[in-house]
Amino acid sequence: MPASSESITLTSDLHARPAGALAVAAGRFAATVSVIAGSKTVDAKSVLGVMGLGATRGQRVTVSAEGPDAEEAVAALIAILESHSFDAEAR
Repeated sequence: MPASSESITLTSDLHARPAGALAVAAGRFAATVSVIAGSKTVDAKSVLGVMGLGATRGQRVTVSAEGPDAEEAVAALIAILESHSFDAEAR
C-alpha cells in the first residue's frame, strides 16, 4: 500500500479553524491520514483529535498517509497548514 509523509513548521497555532479544514480535507481521501506533533499521533479526519494535539506556532508537525491516494492527501493537508488564512493577523 502506498505511503507518504511530509513535515512542516507551523507559522501559527493549530486551533479550531485549521483543525476543521484539515479534518474536512482528510475526509475526502480513502487513505488513512495522521497528523503527528511531538509524541502525539492523531487521526487527521478527527477535528477533536487534531485540536487535541495542542500544536503551536514554531512546532514541527508531520502529516502521514497510507493508502491509494496517500500522496495527494499529504499534499492537500500540507497546503492547508502552509496557508496563512488561519493566522491571528488574518482574522
